[in-house]
Amino acid sequence: MRLLRVNDAAALAAAYVRNRTYLSPWEPVRPEEYYTEAWQAADIANRLVAHEAGEGYPLGLFAGDTLVGRFNVAGIVRGPFQSAGLGYWVDSKYAGRGLASAAVQLIVEMARDELGLHRIEASTLLHNVGSQRVLLKAGFQQIGTAPRYLQIAGKWQDHNLYQVVLHE
Repeated sequence: MRLLRVNDAAALAAAYVRNRTYLSPWEPVRPEEYYTEAWQAADIANRLVAHEAGEGYPLGLFAGDTLVGRFNVAGIVRGPFQSAGLGYWVDSKYAGRGLASAAVQLIVEMARDELGLHRIEASTLLHNVGSQRVLLKAGFQQIGTAPRYLQIAGKWQDHNLYQVVLHE
């Protein structure tokens, strides 16, 4: 796992194309352009600007040269909040192997030890049991349910909310 680079755009676009059907129940409806190298290059570039400003950390999980997962620490807020949000997915061919769990656990350690964050939040659809297991293994606790929280797969859907507090 490493920080994404703009030249990872082709690998990221290929991963989204490979996983389009697999990810569609868990993500917003995407325009066709989203699945292109150009769109992904622009998105990575924007996320790297946020990274340079200390507001995000866009990560890719690789098996050799193949991108097999994406993890975003985003919306980093400093000051008294010291918090960020986490989003992620793993390629369908690599799901169920513990890769997401290991990556999220590493991100929790990085957020605490390197980024100095106090808290990370994440959300899952109510029926996304796999992602809930990943979060619980990494020390997240469910803190509530948000009705119609995000527009996923074309409709506003309820989400479970999770957080991990990194410093007591």
